[in-house]
Amino acid sequence: MNKLVNENLYEARNRLVKEIASLSYVQFNNKPEMNKWSIAQVCHHLFLVEEATIKAILWGLKKSESTQKGRKDVKQVLLDRTKKIKAPKIVEPDGKPFEVEQIIKLLNASRKKLLTFLNTIEDKSILANQSMEHPALGELPLDQWVEQIYLHEERHIEQIKEIKLHIANLG
Repeated sequence: MNKLVNENLYEARNRLVKEIASLSYVQFNNKPEMNKWSIAQVCHHLFLVEEATIKAILWGLKKSESTQKGRKDVKQVLLDRTKKIKAPKIVEPDGKPFEVEQIIKLLNASRKKLLTFLNTIEDKSILANQSMEHPALGELPLDQWVEQIYLHEERHIEQIKEIKLHIANLG
């Protein structure tokens, strides 16, 4: 991957871990409202999205024909939190509580798996030439699937900050 994408993946993940590392078990698993996710669930969702993204890129690479599609402004779509995006079933978080350390380990494992997988792709240009249907963004070039990981994380970091404020105001 290009240097900027690697840096963005790294920076977003560091910001995420910084937001959650000092939370107590109760803060981490407290739901702001009955039908909303806890911070733990938001983080589990991020883990599931990263895992699903690896699978989607793999499927996209296995397509025999080139399916190059136009590039999209994924940053605009993902960072606009006024537009709600319903998570597909496959990336809906578990309802059970999590420990902060447990989630950080899952996130570290999925990131390592992603980077290891991307490093196995010899000709990275294929990522711009193949595309795959994204549940929220439509047909998307595979390199933008990678880009959406850190943008999606940024979106949810803002959500986590809001949940933390809500929890602080309760106490």
